[in-house]
Amino acid sequence: MKFNYQARTKGGEIKKGVIEASSKEAALSLLQKHDLFITYLRIVESGPFYAKEIKLFDKISKKEMVMFFRQLSIMFGARIPLVEGLRTIGGQTKSSSFREKISELANEVDAGTSFSEALLHQSKVFSSFTINIIKAGEVSGNLSRSLDYLADHYEREYYLHSEIQGAMIYPVLVLSVAVIVLALMMLFVVPQLTEVLESSGKALPLITRIVIASSVIFRKYGLILFVLFVGIFGYIIYYFKSPAGKKFLDNNVIKVPLLGQFFKMIYITRFAENLSTLVSAGIPIAQALKISGDVIGNETYKKAVFVTRDKVRRGERISQVLMRFPNLFPSVLIQMILAGEKTGTLDKILLKVVEFYQKEVDRTIKNFLSILEPIMIIFLGVIVSVIIIAILIPIYQMTDI
Repeated sequence: MKFNYQARTKGGEIKKGVIEASSKEAALSLLQKHDLFITYLRIVESGPFYAKEIKLFDKISKKEMVMFFRQLSIMFGARIPLVEGLRTIGGQTKSSSFREKISELANEVDAGTSFSEALLHQSKVFSSFTINIIKAGEVSGNLSRSLDYLADHYEREYYLHSEIQGAMIYPVLVLSVAVIVLALMMLFVVPQLTEVLESSGKALPLITRIVIASSVIFRKYGLILFVLFVGIFGYIIYYFKSPAGKKFLDNNVIKVPLLGQFFKMIYITRFAENLSTLVSAGIPIAQALKISGDVIGNETYKKAVFVTRDKVRRGERISQVLMRFPNLFPSVLIQMILAGEKTGTLDKILLKVVEFYQKEVDRTIKNFLSILEPIMIIFLGVIVSVIIIAILIPIYQMTDI
């Protein structure tokens, strides 16, 4: 946020300007650090709607998070002051939204706020996981290590996200081509041949009549059908983003054959990786479980992790509690956690779990693509073939071939 301010120096000089901070309190703190007596402080008005900056993609990407923490880790490791590092990274950041957030962080830290507290003021951008890792680094005096943890964490998240996104490109592309081809044939090819076929006076085959009827419907009501489809699709997305819809999706997506196993691997990987990082940073196990549950991304798994946290507080082992959720946590994972608890190397054992499941996710995606590619090609071929056959059969009948 930006604030207009007016202040007096110790010598009585009046100063005016604009300052960036995450809150009014942070702006006051920053100005007071420079020995200014504040006489006026007000948030900058956003102005009329037509003067506002249009931001279509305001969300901070995973790639930007990777770059931010990796660069900050390198700079801090090179003994560059945190504020200087933040300002340098902010100046190089392409995203105006993220650049503004980094600038606010730098201003708050420069004003004497701890880095973790400054991140807390940006909780819409930085997760509780990130904030607690930084806080643990500040308490232990090992902030450099915490920054390394976060850089590695976001790299793994970005890699997984990129893999899943990459796997979806091919089917979406093929489906788009199929829709375009179908639309072109229904709008232009079939109508041109319909009159010729109907003028022959011969009874048309069922498949031809279906294609012609579909073409007529498509031309007459295509726009209405498109709007209806977009509306239904938009409502489905809206519903699944609502608390009730998300709960329904989270409960059922892990029950779908094959697809459910894939998502389970993703949630287990995320749980193990987050818990390992938090434990390594010295965060108490109950708190680490709470944070891991918050950021796991599935309500069903979140409830199970929260139950585990409550039982651990009462003295039970993590492995003991996870055994009560055999549909969510496989026995291999539980045995490895048990081994880590007995040997006092839980964080290292969990990293082994992460490595194993990441390889399984990679293998699953490759297998999925190897099966999907021929299926999508066949699907596209069948659609085009049906229309071509529907046209060719009556043409052959007309020529008595």
